Amino acid sequence: MASNLPHYVASAQPVPLANRVPWYKSTAQTYAGIMLWFVFWESVPSSGAPNAGGILAQGLLAAVLGVIAGALICHFGSYLAPGMMGMKTGLPLAVVGTSTYGVNGGFLMPGFFMGILQFGWLAVNSYFSAKLLAWLAGSAEGSVLHLSIGVIWALVAAFVGLKGIHYVARVATYLPLIPLVILLILVGKTFAGIGSFEPGTMAANADAPSSFELFLFAVANIVGFFATAGAAGADIASSNRTPKDVQLGGLWGVAGATIFTGVFALLVVAGTYGSGLMAGSSEVILKPTELMKFIMGEQVARLFWLLLAIAAFPPACFSSLIAANSFKNTLPKVNPFISCGIGTAGSIALVLSGKAGDAAGVFIIIGASFGPICGAMTADYLLAGYKWPGPRAGFNPAGWISWAVGFVVGAWNGLFGPLLNMQFQMPCPPVAAILVGFVLYIVLAKVGLTSKQLEMPAAE
Repeated sequence: MASNLPHYVASAQPVPLANRVPWYKSTAQTYAGIMLWFVFWESVPSSGAPNAGGILAQGLLAAVLGVIAGALICHFGSYLAPGMMGMKTGLPLAVVGTSTYGVNGGFLMPGFFMGILQFGWLAVNSYFSAKLLAWLAGSAEGSVLHLSIGVIWALVAAFVGLKGIHYVARVATYLPLIPLVILLILVGKTFAGIGSFEPGTMAANADAPSSFELFLFAVANIVGFFATAGAAGADIASSNRTPKDVQLGGLWGVAGATIFTGVFALLVVAGTYGSGLMAGSSEVILKPTELMKFIMGEQVARLFWLLLAIAAFPPACFSSLIAANSFKNTLPKVNPFISCGIGTAGSIALVLSGKAGDAAGVFIIIGASFGPICGAMTADYLLAGYKWPGPRAGFNPAGWISWAVGFVVGAWNGLFGPLLNMQFQMPCPPVAAILVGFVLYIVLAKVGLTSKQLEMPAAE
């Protein structure tokens, strides 16, 4: 009965049908803005691969196929089921997640956990945006100026996210056009060199991973980056009208935007080296933001850095807003300035330590954390007959066990393997985490390890 439900579930009201909007006015815009963020697409050419040439070390084909595969996994494996449940119920992720993790468990995950991880995103945003601004002043990455700007960036973004986000939202719809235009310009300037690109010009060597291994690095980087955004599909798609809106919003905003930005970033790097623009440099550079000065000249590159930093500010504010909303739902008696202040302090610590600068490493940890959540929610949705099953009592064992095992799998290479001194390397950890969460939840549900379903009160 409704009396068995905590207040954050019992009081939840769906988004009214009158307030629902088409996919091109909500879901596609939101996700395209995420995937156009320069921190994402500048990470694609390297994708954490342990070699000088990144995922381009064996040529363009494996890298491009990896981007396409990763984009489709993001849509079908991470976003679609949470998005469908959000649309069909009109309820937020914190409530939708109670079917997978229980009404007590849902308090922690994905509700509270989503809020915590947003400060990881705030740290990454602050670090890389500050790096671009520091370059304008001639200061290197890791300098006092860079880190100081990063601290100020995090503080201001957190404050605006809490108090003034409605002002930022007025221009946030248009700011993603900045990285879009910059990518188009960079590809246009380097396009002639794409056909002449040879991996050997990037110091690729015989010790580079195979094409298939590089393909997996590309997939892992993209899926890890997208993991929290996939689960947030419940919130984002709750404003959609029909399943078609959810599908089209994801196909264009998730898969389409990811393929566009990821492939264009690869083409910029390949075209730069194929054109011979890096012939006089002994350093292998894979980030398009660093290649801009070779492609466009120092002055234009500085303008691009400034514009990309400006375009990155609203996402930093939205990270704080999402965290504040998560904490308000799960910790309603705690002042958001206190909870978000503690989170912002954590973001600042990541910036000052330099940990926020390892974007690919951050993506893998986030993928390990939220990959099993997306997998288990997808399994829950399918087992219920393509609908939201409704809240479950307490801590749903199937959800928590599948998450724990999936997290170990997803974080194996960077955390558990080294701790246990084991040499085995998990292939494509973020995708493995999704698969483990999906399969294990189905198995545990089939053997009866799900808590009882509770009645959801009728919406007012």
